[in-house]
Amino acid sequence: MEATPTYAGIDWSWQYHALCIVNGDGKRVKEITVTHSRAGLTKITSLLRSHQVERVGIERGDGPVVEHLIRDGFEVVVISARQVKSLRARYGSAGNKDDRFDAFVLADALRTDPHRWAVVRPDSDATRALRAMVRARQDLVGHRIAVHNQLLATLQHHFPGAIGLFHQLDIPISLAFLRRFPSEAKAAWLSPTRLTHWLDANGYSGRATPADLITHLHEAATGHISGAVSDAGELIVLSLVDLLTSLRQRQSALEARIKEALLAHPDGPIVQSFPRSGVVRAASLLAEIGDCRARFPDAQSLAAAAGVAPSTRQS
Repeated sequence: MEATPTYAGIDWSWQYHALCIVNGDGKRVKEITVTHSRAGLTKITSLLRSHQVERVGIERGDGPVVEHLIRDGFEVVVISARQVKSLRARYGSAGNKDDRFDAFVLADALRTDPHRWAVVRPDSDATRALRAMVRARQDLVGHRIAVHNQLLATLQHHFPGAIGLFHQLDIPISLAFLRRFPSEAKAAWLSPTRLTHWLDANGYSGRATPADLITHLHEAATGHISGAVSDAGELIVLSLVDLLTSLRQRQSALEARIKEALLAHPDGPIVQSFPRSGVVRAASLLAEIGDCRARFPDAQSLAAAAGVAPSTRQS
């Protein structure tokens, strides 16, 4: 007698994993929550094998859980969080988020719509390494923007003349200026001649003349901050400038490694041939698309995953 097919879904997190196993009729035959640990993952494997599960639905296609499942011989299907949110409506209109219920939704989606989901193919080490670096760079950019905005807010209070002095606030010449002149009091020492010498020594190549820059400093609003408040402002500016400089350096170093990895990747020439792809954009495309071409069989599915496909609703 042929065994009844079973399906499993896992709603994962970095602390706990909710597992649900359903039979061919959609009945829940096993539900359990385990810790994100070696023992917890081993427990999941044991339950899946005891219930003869072959295919597991999960919201994310990478990470320790997916690697563990693939290594132990299970087929892993990725159903995105956005898709799970839509699938919840099948079972009620409340739309509440519940880990155990989402695990059931994932499992039942494999039962009812097996043709809709592609099995994850493990990415190569080269792709996984590239993905890690691309995402780390994205985080660095976010940190850099946050520090930039904090520096901007500090200058608005303590040194408005430094804002707009150069093309951008976080370019090397601007950061070098703030490191040497972190307050209105320090910048007051400047004259057109002194500023000319300083700009030459720091490789300035902008269009504004030293006289224009001095005029900008003198015409900016000022609160006449002095004493302890001025000292505090200098300290904050210098701290943020050092942090922003370090972030720029780390980002540049990471982008150099990303370029090396992209050039060495077998699919690198393909994504680099896309119009206006550039190094970072090409690396991001390759890293996020991955090696499994079945995941995005056509341009429409890839556009939908990227969130740029039109969404229409008709009554």
